[in-house]
Parts: sequence; structure tokens; C-alpha cells
Amino acid sequence: MFESLSERLDSAFKQLKGEGRISEINIASTVKEIRRALVDADVNYKIAKEFTDKVKDKALGEKVLTSISPGQLMVKIVKDELVSLMGGTEAELDIKTNPTVILIAGLQGSGKTTFSGKLANFLKTKKSKKPLLVAADIYRPAAIDQLKVLGEQIGVEVYSEPENKNAVQIAENAIRHAKSNNNNVIIIDTAGRLAIDEQMMTEVANVKAAVKPQEILFVVDSMTGQDAVNTAKAFNERLDFSGVVLTKLDGDTRGGAALTIKYTVEKPIKFVSMGEKLDTLDVFYPERMAQRILGMGDITTLVERAQAQFDEEQAKKLEKKIRQNQFDFDDFKEQLQQIKKMGNLKDLMAMIPGVGKAVKDLDISDDAFKGIEAMINSMTKAERADPDMIDGSRRKRIAKGAGKDIQDVNQFMKQFEQMRQMMKMMNKFGMGGGGKGLKGMKGMMK
Repeated sequence: MFESLSERLDSAFKQLKGEGRISEINIASTVKEIRRALVDADVNYKIAKEFTDKVKDKALGEKVLTSISPGQLMVKIVKDELVSLMGGTEAELDIKTNPTVILIAGLQGSGKTTFSGKLANFLKTKKSKKPLLVAADIYRPAAIDQLKVLGEQIGVEVYSEPENKNAVQIAENAIRHAKSNNNNVIIIDTAGRLAIDEQMMTEVANVKAAVKPQEILFVVDSMTGQDAVNTAKAFNERLDFSGVVLTKLDGDTRGGAALTIKYTVEKPIKFVSMGEKLDTLDVFYPERMAQRILGMGDITTLVERAQAQFDEEQAKKLEKKIRQNQFDFDDFKEQLQQIKKMGNLKDLMAMIPGVGKAVKDLDISDDAFKGIEAMINSMTKAERADPDMIDGSRRKRIAKGAGKDIQDVNQFMKQFEQMRQMMKMMNKFGMGGGGKGLKGMKGMMK
């Protein structure tokens, strides 16, 4: 995400390379390039100008320490200002009331229904809640079916009244149903239109008045840029929503909406949503987003995603096998499955500081592990458990079964053995002592 903006900002910082200090003269072209980069990213010119004026004032007021360069100092100042522009700190969802009512609003096509399913999954798996999804879109029959499919996938009940054309009644009946079935969060998916119209606004305002939600989340397609900000203003004037959700951040987004929506409507971005998978929903952290925009990576989110797949009992068994040099192909395949659950592979690599630029032009498919899995699946149970028994003739058979060349199998076997040796060394120096290493790592993740 934000590749173009990241590149332009990086180019702007390079203009200070070789400078011994920051001055009015050498900072002028840098600030001008930053402003251009923001405007090209669909940031309103007035906001971009105000932003760069703040950056310039701070930069000229800072002393450049001997340990850092003017370019590094500028990166820090821009990062701090980006964090401030996007809200400073994360905004938590208000789910203390029982039951909590969350109203979902936005235009048709913004991803409201998919987000509703993702939010229900998030609250169920991460917050131990018992959510109820409510299909209150009375104009789009497919919306009810879509919500039911999503609910089935995540094991969450969906309340609907397909014949009822009164959204307020549906919402009120759903709350009664939730109270009698011990649902502690009610997520109401409302109707949208292709453009803002009075009927839609009146209807969603009436639902709000009837159910008095603790949260009103405005869902907006971040790919629509400045239009998203203008739509947010119109909705906020009628609904006074409590937070924004940015969807489709994995698309060809220029970043304008993410950077300026908080400034414009004075409401926090609470979630960012990427892709169709129901576990691809992240709490919005301004600092992490600023780091990613500036190519610094996002190691905290990467660790959190890894932690979500972390199984302590499984890790203990794995550590024991590594310690006894018994790590086999079944263990390796299991680790691959956990990595795949963490999300898009290219996105994950981009979270590692310094790696984002290296992989930005690479076409890294989520099927990148398919060839390796095919080779492991072509092995017998005994071969997977004892890699050392795989001789030349067995390798030929594995290659044929996986639809690969013998060179592919040889290379994979060599890399696997190198990885086993590395794990053995890591265990010897840092992971020994009855699981202390893994426990320490888990402590770092908290």
C-alpha cells in the first residue's frame, strides 16, 4: 500500500543527503517535494500545505545531532507529523455496554457487509464476545444472503426478516432477539446507495434514533481518495459517527483518505480492512501506518499476527524436536500453514524493516509455497519423519509425484538441511533450558 507515496517521500529525503545541517535554503526543495507527493496522493492542498509548514518549522527549530544526518532527522519529523495527522494513538471500540449496539453505515460497494462479518469474527475470536449480525439492508436482497454466508463461515448467527421492508423494525426486533439469546454485541448492517441521497440518510438516522448505538462506524472505500473524505463529511453531519473504517487498503490506493479523513471529520480511524478473508481486519495504529508509509516496516503488527497463530503446547513439542535434531518435513509443513494464515505473503515481508523496498516490484504469490508442499506431499510417511533416508531414487520419485525437476527436489533438500542445522545452532545458544527461549520470545510479543 502507498508505494508511490513512499517512493516520492524517500526521494524528497534524499535531497538532504550530504548536507551537514538543515537550513532555509536546503530544506525548501525537500518540503516542496513532500507537499507535491502528498497532493499527488490525493491529499487536499490546504492540508498538505499546513502539514509541510509544520514540518519546516520543526525542522528549522531542531538541532541536528552529530549521531544523525539532516535526512534522518527529517524522516523522524515527517513520521511524527503523519502520526499526529492520522490521530496520534489508536482508538478503541466501545464494547463495555451489554449488549453493545454497533451501527454500520456507508455507500454501496464500500465493503460494509464484508466488514460486518470481519468485525463479528474479530469480536468473537479476539474479544471473546457473542455477536449477532443483523441484516438491515432492505433494498439489496443479495446483502442478506451475503451476510448469512459470512455468518456461517465464522459461526455467528445472522438475524434477518427478508419480507419486512422496515429497517427500524428489523433493528428493534433484532435487539430483542439478542437479549433473549445472550448476544452481547449487535452489529447492524444498514443499506447503502451508489451516491448519497436523502432517503438513505433519513433511514439510517431513524435506525440510529431507535436503537441508540454505542458505536456508529462509517465504512469507506479508501481507493476513492478525496471523494471518500467528502462522503465522510456528509455522513458525519447527519449521523455524528464515532469512527471510520478504511476498506480496500490492499488495492491501488494513493493514501489521501487514510491521511486526511481524521483531520477533516475529527473522528478516529478505528479499523483498516484488506482483502476478502475474514481475518484480514486490523485495528488502526497511526504510528504503525506512518512507519509503513515511510518504508520503515511494521514489525509490531508482524509479531502480533505471528502471536495469533502461536500455540504454546505445539511450540514446546517443536522445541523438543529441534533440541533432539528431529525436526522433520511434517513439522516444516505445519510451520508453512501457520505462515499462510498470517495473511498475504508480500504484505508480511513488507512489514520487515528494509525489506519493503526490496520486494515492491516482485510478484510474490500466496501460492509461493505450493511447490514445496507438493514435494512434501509426495513423500511417504516414513520419509517425512526421517529426511535422512531420502536417497537419489527416492528424490526422483518425489520429483515425479510433485511435477517438479530433480534439481528442485535437490535444492529443497539442501535448503531444508541448512535450516535444520541453523535451528540446531539457535537452540544450542538461545533456545535451550526447558523452553526458556520460546517463553522469552512470547514475552517480547506482549
